[in-house]
Amino acid sequence: MTDTLQLTVRHPRPGLAIALVAGDMDTRTADTLRREASEIIQPGCAHLVLDLSQVRFCDSAGLSALIGLWHAAQAAGGALRLADVPDRLMRMLVLTGVDAVLPVHATAAEAVTAMTDSPSTSTSEHDSITDASTGGGTGEPAAVEPTARDSAHSPAADLS
Repeated sequence: MTDTLQLTVRHPRPGLAIALVAGDMDTRTADTLRREASEIIQPGCAHLVLDLSQVRFCDSAGLSALIGLWHAAQAAGGALRLADVPDRLMRMLVLTGVDAVLPVHATAAEAVTAMTDSPSTSTSEHDSITDASTGGGTGEPAAVEPTARDSAHSPAADLS
């Protein structure tokens, strides 16, 4: 386990963001994940895809953060979808029943396609990337670099 969690965010269209999560989602970084991803979820950008392909480890605190983000997206009138979930994390989602309410897709592109019917996402181009690294779960961004390219306490019972 490490104290570092990195989110790289891109906005392929208005109202929709894709965040690549890299590192460990654990007791040291879960609050950072929840806070940083919650800042992405807001009116006007309430749809979020979390690409978890670079997640090395997830414990119950990381799972709780995902559930909290699901609630935040719903409260903002949007949705949260997971993409490219590592096998160990997928087993956790299945065992806890979270996969029944939090959609999981093979790729971020598949998740985006599933969201395209949403009225708050449009097809116009609005692509940018924000890279924020956090260390030690402090929540302080180590780097923010916009560019113009492509940018638990309880399991499933708490989801309703």
